[in-house]
Amino acid sequence: MRVALITAGSRGDVAPFTGLGHGLARAGHRVTLVTHASFEGPAREAGLGFHGLPLDPQSLLRSEAGRRLLDSRSGPGKLAHVLRMIRRLVGDMVPGMLEAARGSDVLLLSGSVAPLGRAIADGLGLPSRGVYLQPISPTREFPPPVTGTRSCGAVGNQLAGQAVNLALEAVFAGAARHVQRELGVPRRRFPARGPHREPPDWPVHHGFSPLVVARPPDWRPGLSVSGYWWPYTPPAAGLPPEVERFIEAGPAPVFVGLGSPTVPDPGRVSALIVAALRRAGLRGVIQSGWSGLHAEGDDMLTIGEAPHGLLFPRMAAVVHHAGAGTTAAGLRAGVPAVPVPVWFDGAFWASRLTALGVSPAAVPLKRLDSPGALATALTAATGEPAYRRRAALLAERLRHEDGTAPVLAALHRLESVLGGAGA
Repeated sequence: MRVALITAGSRGDVAPFTGLGHGLARAGHRVTLVTHASFEGPAREAGLGFHGLPLDPQSLLRSEAGRRLLDSRSGPGKLAHVLRMIRRLVGDMVPGMLEAARGSDVLLLSGSVAPLGRAIADGLGLPSRGVYLQPISPTREFPPPVTGTRSCGAVGNQLAGQAVNLALEAVFAGAARHVQRELGVPRRRFPARGPHREPPDWPVHHGFSPLVVARPPDWRPGLSVSGYWWPYTPPAAGLPPEVERFIEAGPAPVFVGLGSPTVPDPGRVSALIVAALRRAGLRGVIQSGWSGLHAEGDDMLTIGEAPHGLLFPRMAAVVHHAGAGTTAAGLRAGVPAVPVPVWFDGAFWASRLTALGVSPAAVPLKRLDSPGALATALTAATGEPAYRRRAALLAERLRHEDGTAPVLAALHRLESVLGGAGA
């Protein structure tokens, strides 16, 4: 089948789909990754077709509007701000998504584009499925991860989840109506729920392990937890020589990276991180990331992009912003973690790391005003064997999961129903 795998956002919103797409392509499907043009390289490396969408998420986050994200202290405030940003920009993605969909037999839609993707699929008469990296469907078990809030009770969690989903759908409503007009589809063709609302039986695969987040018992039918989709790493890939030399020159260092979030004062944050590492007696590999972190000294190495799948297993611990993808990479590596959540889902995944016993504590960025708390957490993570032992056991169990298999099985069932269209 011709599969359009559509996503948008930062590297963490894209990288897992290079692995999922590669697995589907190996099984014989023609997979095209549809996302921002800046991610064409990883898609091609994975053997996927590529269709570019406009917008550069890194430039957007570094813009004045993006920097204002950090001005809001609350998770819901940050979410409201980013939704306003998306509402102004989402229309620019319509032409590219439509063009990619017209040459496809099925659309696989990430949570960041699902409302618009469903409208396109409905308008073109194509089947579609969700492929989500976050558990965003409402549940009494926990609040919506994207708000970065603590549990507000079973009923409160459910209501908060419903409110977030309604807000996400509203962001895409205008673009969905534009798709309807563009395709010349009579309004009666769309169900009463509207062209962008999630149908009650629409299938969604979730790309995380049930060992990390169990499927909530109150989720509707059709929502499944498939297992992680690991980013594709070329077989010949390796760490840069300077990284290899640094690792081999002494005790296992600690990785520190904040991924795609930007910070208001990278120099100050970098200095606090270095001070915490040195107070804990640890060497550090500092990934500059979109925040522009930097460290100097014989005991510190600043790096750019590097495959987490190759780097993390060589570390004593990993310090990261607790995005879904980086959290998964740390768990796969079997090393302890110290999450430093910055925004959105970071607090949720940080809470899972501590609940699983692979992290002693989270140190939110907004509370990182001195090196003490981070140094204490690092000392515990690297000095108490229980954290590494639990991390290694969980990593071993994750190795036996195959998150791609349920998606592949669903495509094979769909292909059978459609009579092998486009195969």
